Amino acid sequence: MTRVLVPQLAEPPARPIGGAVLALGGRTMGTTWSVRLIAPPTTDAQALTAMAQRVLDEVVRQMSPWDPLSDLSRFNRAAASGWTALPPAFALVLRAALEIAERTDGAFDPTLGALVDLWGFGPRPFSGAPPRAQDIADAREAAGWRRVTLDGDSLFQPGGLRLDLNGIAKGFAVDQVAAALDRAGVRSYLVEVGGELRGTGAKPDGQPWWVELERPPTANDGLRTLVALHGLSVATSGDYRRFFEHGGRRYAHTLDPATAAPVANPTVSVAVLDASCMRADAYATALTVMAPDAALGFATEHGLAAMILAHGPTGLEERLSPALSAMLDA
Repeated sequence: MTRVLVPQLAEPPARPIGGAVLALGGRTMGTTWSVRLIAPPTTDAQALTAMAQRVLDEVVRQMSPWDPLSDLSRFNRAAASGWTALPPAFALVLRAALEIAERTDGAFDPTLGALVDLWGFGPRPFSGAPPRAQDIADAREAAGWRRVTLDGDSLFQPGGLRLDLNGIAKGFAVDQVAAALDRAGVRSYLVEVGGELRGTGAKPDGQPWWVELERPPTANDGLRTLVALHGLSVATSGDYRRFFEHGGRRYAHTLDPATAAPVANPTVSVAVLDASCMRADAYATALTVMAPDAALGFATEHGLAAMILAHGPTGLEERLSPALSAMLDA
């Protein structure tokens, strides 16, 4: 079964005049990126590829915990009671992260860097076994989004605080590539970084950029959900993307700030649609942390277009928020 999501648009996407579909791509953030765009025959594809790669490299240079020279790594190593000047883009992302942390009552928390490392999902070597309770307690004590003091573009280090922006930076990177394409005069494109997407405009046949919402590999119901991306982004968080197994138990990469451990609720994946891929990315993470009913309630209250897949008594169960259901093409 295939169903279609059609967002309500102020006006339909303009059909491009001439041009062909160009495919660009490369690697970033330990994954791949791709862009499909409509451009006239004279377009320099190599120049556009280099432009997109520069944008992505700059996000990595500022916000990657895997780069020991990044601005994020520099802050995480900073001594207590000192201030670190952040690049404007970094400060913008952190402000957005703190706003979403407050709105979700901490379900999204950008200060779990030490815990991410302890659980084997960061750059530090990992033993393959869950960390010791005392180590978890120590890392949890040092974390907490309420410990963050951001004054303009200056960030205070209270001592031991370690940021991790992996739940929002990839979406921001998608937005940044899209903005660069806009500045370059490209009016129709589909940007993808590690599964997070943003599209705008139409293809030469007048069709928008159609993408399929990601479903977990265990979903064998044959259901496909297609969405038209025009000025719209989609981000997906799932427990099947990164995990390790130990003692017969599976530990997924999304951490619950309340327990300082991998999420243990029935949620399998969450997809969120939003004009901003940065926001979609962060909210997908936050809704994954919440229990399925709470996630649906939050999405309903805040007008988020979200699809929540969770294990239930009869197998994989799907919950659509009202904002997403309203997009269904009857």
